[in-house]
Amino acid sequence: MSVSELYAAWVGREESRTEYVNVNTVAAMAATLDWEKTPAQGEALPPGWQWLFFNGAARRSGLGTDGHPQRGGFLPPIELPRRMWAGSRIRYLNDLPIGEQATRQSRILKVENKVGKRGSLWFVTVQHTTTCQQRDCIVEEQDIVYREATPVTTATSASATPVKPARHEEIAQWGREVWPDTTLLFRYSALTFNGHRIHYDQAYARQEEGYPDLVVHGPLTATLLQQFALEYGDGRQLSSFDFRGVSPLFVAHPFQLEGREADDGSVDVWARGPDGELAMSAKATYR
Repeated sequence: MSVSELYAAWVGREESRTEYVNVNTVAAMAATLDWEKTPAQGEALPPGWQWLFFNGAARRSGLGTDGHPQRGGFLPPIELPRRMWAGSRIRYLNDLPIGEQATRQSRILKVENKVGKRGSLWFVTVQHTTTCQQRDCIVEEQDIVYREATPVTTATSASATPVKPARHEEIAQWGREVWPDTTLLFRYSALTFNGHRIHYDQAYARQEEGYPDLVVHGPLTATLLQQFALEYGDGRQLSSFDFRGVSPLFVAHPFQLEGREADDGSVDVWARGPDGELAMSAKATYR
């Protein structure tokens, strides 16, 4: 059996997790984001906050050297060393009430191999359907990419002069600055039970994965962009939110949340890094 056939056997695999949308976890997230008002029990869970829940609790002995759970289990055992969440397509169908019991049913839709500039890439697409009170609340297709390790060279060391990325030329109608500090990254890792060391272990991030500093979580940036889209939605709720990670953001380097209205009534939002580079792009629609 070839590697492709082996991984294809994971297509259609399912798992289910059930838990309460805990009000204390919601309060901790509100404090982490420095909100003045905490969403109360019975209110709708803010978009993006569903990622605080349904996360597996792998034993410490079951973690890889990067802090992720070891390969295998629900996801296919792809041996490439780097794993990242590349983007999602989310549909918000009904409110997910805080304090209620909810279930997330996950299913692997496809496993694909591609070859990029840096070598082999494997893409795993997982569909998550979150239900509560016998209603579908959130349906998300999540893209996970596995890639080869980036060689750690002087070009990625902390002392080297970095190559400036291309500037994102989109003109924004509105925007605001975010300053990601170590406390924000630590708290978000804790709330999502994310052990990936690039978010809290500076030596590992620099010496093993070649980043200049700690990396801001992609889903944290996507959560901030969803709230940003709501702020300019005239009181409307999100119907969909599709996002794609483009380049990483780093601790203690301020970035911009920016957006503009599209001709079809949707809103394009994006995160722009400190050198003007595009870090994440997204499109939001309302209901």
